[in-house]
Amino acid sequence: MSFEVVEEKTNPVVGRKEAKLLVHHQGAGTPDRLTVRKLASDHFKTAFDRVFVKSIATRTGGSSALCAVEIYDDASGAKKFVPAYIKNRNLPKAERVSKQKKPEETKPAAPEKKPEAKPAVRPESKPQVKAESPKETKPEGARPVKQETKPKP
Repeated sequence: MSFEVVEEKTNPVVGRKEAKLLVHHQGAGTPDRLTVRKLASDHFKTAFDRVFVKSIATRTGGSSALCAVEIYDDASGAKKFVPAYIKNRNLPKAERVSKQKKPEETKPAAPEKKPEAKPAVRPESKPQVKAESPKETKPEGARPVKQETKPKP
C-alpha cells in the first residue's frame, strides 16, 4: 500500500498540519483509519496519538482513497480541538465507545386495576334502514342545469 501527499498546509493558530493523502490500495479494500493514521505518523515523524484521520473517501470501484488528516504539534491541542466523535472513530474497534441507548429507569408499577363488573347488555335489534334511491352523479366540471320556470299569468 503506497500513498502520496496531495496537499499540506500549516495552521499556526490551532497548532496543527492539515494534509490530504491519496492512499493507493490496489487489489485491497479501503484502508481503515488506523492504517492511515500509522502511515501519516510515520511520514510526518510524529507520535501516533497526535494524528487524527477526519475522513476517508473512495470512489466506487476505485483503487485509491483520499484521506483528510490532521497532525497536531502537541497532545493538549488535540484534546482541545478534536471533537469526541472523531477521537472515537480513530480508536481500534475494541476500544470504541458505542452509542447505545441508556437503560431506562425502572418506573414504579402502577397498581393493578380490577375489571369492574359491567351490566350485561343485550344486543338490540337494529332497525332496518330503508334503501335510498341512488343519487345522480354529476360529471366533474359540469355546470348545474337551470330549470325553466313559466311566467305567472
